[in-house]
Amino acid sequence: MNLKTLGVLPTTLLVLLDALLTSAQRQLPLNTVVPGTSNNRQSFTIPAGEKLQLSVAICSRNSQLRFRLSGPNLPNPVEIPLTNGWGKFGPETLSGATLQIEGSGSFEVGLSDGERPLHELQETKDLPFFGDTTANQAILFSPPFSAPPLLKPQFPNYTMHPVDIDQSSPPSSFPDYNLSLFPTTNDNNYPHTSCFLPGQSQIGTGALTSEESQWLRDEDGWRTQYLIRGLTPSTNYTAYVIESSKVFGPIYFVTKSAGFPCHLAANLPFCPRVAYSVPLGAPPGGADAYTGATLPAPLREPLRSYITNFTISLGRLACGREIYSPLVECIDCQREYRKWLCAVSLPRCSEPSPQNPDAITEIPAEPTATGLSASKDSNQQVLSALIPVQSSAPRRNSDFPQFGSDYQMLLPCIETCTAVDRNCPPFLGFKCPSSNFNGFASYGIGYIDGADGDQNAGLTGEAQDRYGNVWCASG
Repeated sequence: MNLKTLGVLPTTLLVLLDALLTSAQRQLPLNTVVPGTSNNRQSFTIPAGEKLQLSVAICSRNSQLRFRLSGPNLPNPVEIPLTNGWGKFGPETLSGATLQIEGSGSFEVGLSDGERPLHELQETKDLPFFGDTTANQAILFSPPFSAPPLLKPQFPNYTMHPVDIDQSSPPSSFPDYNLSLFPTTNDNNYPHTSCFLPGQSQIGTGALTSEESQWLRDEDGWRTQYLIRGLTPSTNYTAYVIESSKVFGPIYFVTKSAGFPCHLAANLPFCPRVAYSVPLGAPPGGADAYTGATLPAPLREPLRSYITNFTISLGRLACGREIYSPLVECIDCQREYRKWLCAVSLPRCSEPSPQNPDAITEIPAEPTATGLSASKDSNQQVLSALIPVQSSAPRRNSDFPQFGSDYQMLLPCIETCTAVDRNCPPFLGFKCPSSNFNGFASYGIGYIDGADGDQNAGLTGEAQDRYGNVWCASG
């Protein structure tokens, strides 16, 4: 019998093979990430359910994988669009549908009957937060979680926050965040997915190490804090934070030059937002950073006293007995005062970005001069509020010991001051310098708010961005 002349048996075999492949299809489980590898064609069936969300993620570079959905509730086959290596479809009723995977490479598939897909990429909100760097260290934070309950004190027991924000009782359970960190490359064409990024991270693969702790930074909530060691000077890095199959990021930052003289300060319970380099010599005992316990007492104790005295003054005035504003209370005043006090009392060291070496004034502002204002260079880049400080110059905070090196200081954002003015009782007499009279000598003005005080009308609208630009110090 000549099979070629009959031409029937090969078609029958193809139909039989297709039936066998269909019967061998796996059904996707609900709310479980399923990994897989495809060399040509692979398929899954969708179980019964309403408002299901299907998500897919590519786990290998240069993959040409395609994901197609077909089924009785879909008039036409649908290809799931991919962005940065992941995609989703739904919520839809997908009962009886088939997911066909074509191409080669590794992948993950997830089917959710909840409000969110199993795979997510948060690129614009809930981003990791950049603290600061030295030449070979960095402090980063995860997105916030477990926001503390709002403190609503009432008269006569109008109890406000203590001097030291309690850091001893982090939540009993918190997200299992993992940091993926690697040098930035010009090739951004890689999957931004939870199954690909961990393999790119340099943490734990050599000299690069990370120490993790939980820290209540501000009213947004607790964060996982990462203290990274072993970085290369003057190098751009990319960072993601991963929780299960969810990805937050990226953010970018650059390490300081090899001769950067300042050292990190962090974990200060009286100034919980401080996580940046300050003009101090090396921390005692070979530590990586100054903490609340090791910051010199002549710096630490005055700060704690100022917060104590300010809180006592508030308690003797309008708190709980009189309403000085329908929008804010004394607890808001105390919170903003703490931010301002820490920002102006603990100067932040910095240096021009390697990509923008002209982002610094040539000479320090004179005490009576107008000073430094927000401006752009010839390439329309915003220049940071950086001023050079010579080792022989008078210290802005006289409690600081004399620093043995010249350095460059990032001026505080004027908004740290105006926030106190807006939140505190007017009879306290708290006033901020004006942009028309000497304000630029002490603060970075015109970055977040406009130079005339118009909210969010500044050149940047924020103190720092996701690309590692830090224009003024927000405390």
